[in-house]
Amino acid sequence: MQHGDRRPFDPAGAGAILTAATGASVGIGALLGWAAGNLGYGIVGGSCVGLPVGVAAVVQRYRGSL
Repeated sequence: MQHGDRRPFDPAGAGAILTAATGASVGIGALLGWAAGNLGYGIVGGSCVGLPVGVAAVVQRYRGSL
């Protein structure tokens, strides 16, 4: 791997990816919970799934940076 192939680590970009992925998961969970009849459980389920999804997205994006 050449030094020029590495992406620089951008903390603001990592935070944006984490927020977007987590927010999308919470939104999908809310929709599923609403369709099932309990919005609160959908939001909780979406956030429980969303945080690991967001972390995985950041790790995938910035894998070679650190």
